Amino acid sequence: MSNIYPLIKANNTYQVNVSDGHTLYVEESGNSKGVPVIFLHGGPGGGCHPVHRSFYNPEFYRIILFDQRGCGQSTPYLGLAGNNSQQQIEDIEAIRKFLNIDMWLVCGGSWGSTLALLYAIEHANRVKGLILRGVFLARKEDTEWMFSPTEGASQLFPDYHEKLLQPLTSLNAHNHSSATSIIDNYYTLLTGEDEVVRIKAAKHWASWEGKIATVNHAKFNEGDAEDPHSALSLALLECHYFYHHFFIEENFIINHAAAFAHIPGYIVHGRYDTVCKLDNAWQLAKHWPEAQLQIIPAAGHSATDPSIAKALCLASDAMAKYFIEKSL
Repeated sequence: MSNIYPLIKANNTYQVNVSDGHTLYVEESGNSKGVPVIFLHGGPGGGCHPVHRSFYNPEFYRIILFDQRGCGQSTPYLGLAGNNSQQQIEDIEAIRKFLNIDMWLVCGGSWGSTLALLYAIEHANRVKGLILRGVFLARKEDTEWMFSPTEGASQLFPDYHEKLLQPLTSLNAHNHSSATSIIDNYYTLLTGEDEVVRIKAAKHWASWEGKIATVNHAKFNEGDAEDPHSALSLALLECHYFYHHFFIEENFIINHAAAFAHIPGYIVHGRYDTVCKLDNAWQLAKHWPEAQLQIIPAAGHSATDPSIAKALCLASDAMAKYFIEKSL
């Protein structure tokens, strides 16, 4: 993608021990003396990728990526013990302290936007700014939008949604009349002992999300959805969080928006995002006066959509300019 900064290598990598026996893969790239920025990947279970470094000017930013609990190069792989929103927030704090950082720019997309907002609610005094993409507020209506057979994304993609249900039907999980029942049945399959069943279910889950994440669905690459390692971490950890309602109260983020309302930020959201509906970003912006909402035309959910990636780079550049001006 020509709209982002060139791919760079990590300067340093670390294994950071946190609670419940988890160890996090953490990396730094860019300017070691620059403004710290931490990127929170999606999923849960999506893992960080080298392209995520390219949303930030490596001459200005000290770029920090990490794999959240249970995925990527963090261990234990697929670990569910202590894997919840509250511990993830404390993991971010543990990384901040480990790297001896006072305040940083916090960025995240999809579930990463949820986690960024939850972190800002708990630790606003550590957040210099926020850049969010494809906002997900983790409400019941957001779950319904993504999985319900009668509303939301399934109405736009009935063919793909029917394929999502195939593992449930073939494995005698006949009750899939609601988003809740679909998630419950998938959780049973994904946490079961039969590895063949788990992998099949994981691939169907990952394929559903991947196919609806881009505007040009015909160009969807089944690679990650077909790879058992990637599909299992995405499907199991996502389902785990959906099953437990993301371990937060209903409408928690909007109800606590006052905690981060003073923090400068950018919201980047594709107009045709069918994973996380645009209304999420619209409602968040109404409760966050310091945020600038950028609705990207002809774009969906994926951060690798060229127009979304360009908007993220422009947002991080604008934030860099703001930091420079503020320091004068």
